[in-house]
Amino acid sequence: MKVVLFCGGYGMRMRNGDASDVPKPMAMVGPRPLIWHVMRYYAHFGHTEFILCLGYGAHHIKEFFLNYQETVSNDFVLRNGKAELLSTDIADWSISFVQTGLESAIGERLRRVRPHLDGDEMFLANYADVLTDAPLPEMIDRFKNSDAGASMMVVPPQSSFHCVEMGEDGRIGALTPVSEMPLWENGGYFVLRQEVFDHIPEGGDLVADGCGELAKQGKLLAYPYRGFWKPTDTVKERVQLDDAYAHGDRPWARWEREPATASTA
Repeated sequence: MKVVLFCGGYGMRMRNGDASDVPKPMAMVGPRPLIWHVMRYYAHFGHTEFILCLGYGAHHIKEFFLNYQETVSNDFVLRNGKAELLSTDIADWSISFVQTGLESAIGERLRRVRPHLDGDEMFLANYADVLTDAPLPEMIDRFKNSDAGASMMVVPPQSSFHCVEMGEDGRIGALTPVSEMPLWENGGYFVLRQEVFDHIPEGGDLVADGCGELAKQGKLLAYPYRGFWKPTDTVKERVQLDDAYAHGDRPWARWEREPATASTA
């Protein structure tokens, strides 16, 4: 099953005053950028055909893969001055690099790579900046066995803020952490059918337009997940992931601790 990755946004909340044009999916977590970790997750489950929706800072992503160094994350033997790899990351990957515009909304980026999907009934999509250890095969099977046009992972709110219950006199009666409220938010992992394109207008959005219209029709499926899920919307969140990686705490890296799974798509 093909995987569409949205990696063309500006990522302004990750800049921290930095004027660099490096896109957010290229922020480093350990020795590799975020987008690599996301792709390794999908590849672990046998999904190795990637379509990258490029935009801002596209040359950074292209250069990373064009000059990819397998020795950074694989064991090897140096013999007669040449590296003999004992394993490989991306040798079996197919990656399409598609410029989808600097200002395009997510839905428009998806529309522009539709020809690269080869008419496949179902495909996967991701923002390329969120890591999880969710059981992808289960997510896909649940969607396959439904008549939904789209499925999205939903997760509990990540905010550390509190909601307040306030009386008319201005006195607060209760404080409730947002994370403990019966709410769910978009987790950024999608399984989609071609039907979603029927509801995304030119310049439109995947969630507000495509998923929104399917929801009205009762054809948007949720995959609730309470396990590990970590966004990287801010510099602080990216640093937390990098620090966790350095200390060996990387639950999203399922490929490091379990056999790879062949895709059944």
